[in-house]
Amino acid sequence: MIKRTALFVAFLLVWVLLTAVMAQASTRGHDIVAFSGFRPGTIVVKTSERRLYFVIDRRRAVRFPVGVGRKGKTWTGRARIEGKFVKPAWAPPDDIRREQPNLPKVIAGGADNNPMGAAALTLLGGDYAIHGTNRPESIGGFVSYGCIRMHNHDIRTLYRMVDIGTPVIVER
Repeated sequence: MIKRTALFVAFLLVWVLLTAVMAQASTRGHDIVAFSGFRPGTIVVKTSERRLYFVIDRRRAVRFPVGVGRKGKTWTGRARIEGKFVKPAWAPPDDIRREQPNLPKVIAGGADNNPMGAAALTLLGGDYAIHGTNRPESIGGFVSYGCIRMHNHDIRTLYRMVDIGTPVIVER
């Protein structure tokens, strides 16, 4: 009986240790910070901070640096993730094409010049997205036409953490 109990306790300790290691690995390189006031499973973007928070429980969130909309292109409000795409193709919207008329009509997914990067989470009928980038130096700035840019390794992490329907709140 004592051997079984010792074996069970040893198994339980190994399981707890492996669970902790896997949880740490899933957020490796990202800050887990004190964060409250939002439901777990919610993405909160604070544009003034240029940070995205994925709420993991009532007191904490995983924090990521982001690039946000430049002056006149920022937005606030609520949305839900409507689509999840890996290496998405990108068709520049009309307002971007007006400023950059030499852009191709579509840039293939995975191409070096594709600004969507490694993955995209679409919002508001596809008008906006949380996505990777081919310009990592832009993270931390007011740089986009309203989309939320992330480092490619960060969008891959967030992509795995969320599902279609995940709530998104964008605040100043």
